[in-house]
Amino acid sequence: MKYDIAIIGGGPAGLFAAYEISTRMREGTQVILIDKGARASVRNCPLLSPKEKCTFCTPCHITYGIGGAGTYSSGIINLRPDIGGELHELLKSWSEAQSLIDYVDEVLLSFGAPHDRLFVPNEEKVREVQKRAAKAGAEFVPIKQRHMGTDKTPQVIENMTRYVESRGVKISDLTTVFEIQKKDGIFSMKTSRGEVEAGIVLAAPGRAGAQWFYSEAKKLGVDMTPAPLDIGVRVEVEALVFEEVTNATWDPKLILYTRKYDDKVRTFCVNPRGYIMKEVYSDGTIGVNGETYVDKKSDNTNFAFLTTVKLSDPLEDTIEYGKSIAKLMTRLGGEKPIIQRLIDLEKGRRSTWDRISKSTVKPTLRDVTPGDISMGLPFRVVEDLIEGLQRLDNVAPGVYSSNTLLYAPEIKYYSMKAVVDRNMETVVDNLFVAGDGVGLSRGINVAAATGILAARGITLKLGL
Repeated sequence: MKYDIAIIGGGPAGLFAAYEISTRMREGTQVILIDKGARASVRNCPLLSPKEKCTFCTPCHITYGIGGAGTYSSGIINLRPDIGGELHELLKSWSEAQSLIDYVDEVLLSFGAPHDRLFVPNEEKVREVQKRAAKAGAEFVPIKQRHMGTDKTPQVIENMTRYVESRGVKISDLTTVFEIQKKDGIFSMKTSRGEVEAGIVLAAPGRAGAQWFYSEAKKLGVDMTPAPLDIGVRVEVEALVFEEVTNATWDPKLILYTRKYDDKVRTFCVNPRGYIMKEVYSDGTIGVNGETYVDKKSDNTNFAFLTTVKLSDPLEDTIEYGKSIAKLMTRLGGEKPIIQRLIDLEKGRRSTWDRISKSTVKPTLRDVTPGDISMGLPFRVVEDLIEGLQRLDNVAPGVYSSNTLLYAPEIKYYSMKAVVDRNMETVVDNLFVAGDGVGLSRGINVAAATGILAARGITLKLGL
């Protein structure tokens, strides 16, 4: 069937684009939103209990589906344009970028995001943490954030999906797009449900579709630039250890540069009293992530601790590099994430369940393999992480402890970056892009904003 607009990917970028288009389109405008996964309301595997998320069946995979991987994350929305991407640089205006982030928040609230879960940095506590961070040679970034929660986010996404459907957008979930071709000004997409044609395409494949997009972009002639890769671990500590920091900002961002290599190391996705979760990707590799609930709490806090890796010629494809590490770690863990005590990593020995049982931190994820993270992560990355955690201990005393648990791998793929104009249009006429999978964002907030920008560019082009 032929459509005026086809959106590939129903994550924050694609779904917000669909929303924005639906509020502007005329009657008769044909729009389709295609996603490899399922709707948020049915992304639980029927073979599991209602509280368990599917992590093995590709069609309902946790990294695919309407709402994207963020649907089953903590649902934390950073309300700043320079966290989760560089929206202010894309727009060449901080005020315009901030207004767009505020608009994203307003839309989420209209579909059921909790009004009472807005966390504004505590100025007095922020100053205290910033002092300690400065002494450790780190930067502490205070952020206003909204927390939807792992348990509440799926309903917000489902409400939004139903709305765009009611406005005339066709939702084609559980549909894989294999290939995009362009001939005589029309895009033709081969999908698992047949061929789809469209005059305009918005590609918003998300991180899980980054490698696929890069392959299609090369064939279509899209200009791309190299992007970095974040590699590291998920750290789990007793909640009390990180409490002063999370009391200052719910999901604190701490950034430092290592003395040995001058590499960037940072915290990401902090989950106060949250849980570690296992992720299984479509290529069979394993990873970890974190989640927090509104109505369920653990005794621990977890956060990603990542070092940024940049590559140059001849290997500029950071996705390929990251996947090679993920495959090795998956093999070493027997298709499970590896867990290790920090003291065991420091002493160069593998962890065992007996050693882990001596920690006061009780792991919130048990589907793991005790092992040695340094057997799979590059030496430089391990060195960066150890130095970073040592210095982070000056900000949150107790982080660098024999009790601290590390889970690996945690790898964030930021894709090769598509070159776009202000409307998110590429050099290929009528091909727009948005979100994490095309390298334009690194989080829900900016992904959604780029989707809105693309939608406005598309409706402008169509005169809607």
